[in-house]
Amino acid sequence: MVSAWQGNKTDLVICSYDDHFLVIATQIGAMGTILQARKEEGMAIQPTFNVSVIFGKRDEPMLVSCARQLIEHISNSGSSRPLMLSLGLKDHSVETLKGIVSAVIGNRLW
Repeated sequence: MVSAWQGNKTDLVICSYDDHFLVIATQIGAMGTILQARKEEGMAIQPTFNVSVIFGKRDEPMLVSCARQLIEHISNSGSSRPLMLSLGLKDHSVETLKGIVSAVIGNRLW
């Protein structure tokens, strides 16, 4: 799927595997920062989520926020599978990341 935010063409790939969901969003034709997000299983009433940067920019809180929004939506939809998210972006603006989250949710595989 191809979209454009802030004038940047963005390729979006969403894959569902038996044990993970994979989302790739790129404006640079490469993987970019790779994040892993999962729901932590426990006894807490409110669910907790863990997002970690596997490779790439560790000083971009908006990328972590994007992953967290997606894993919360996946969890709230009833799936317990973790998310691998790759963001190769020229533009890290709130508008771009909101657009990516909306596009992924709109074309969800969970």
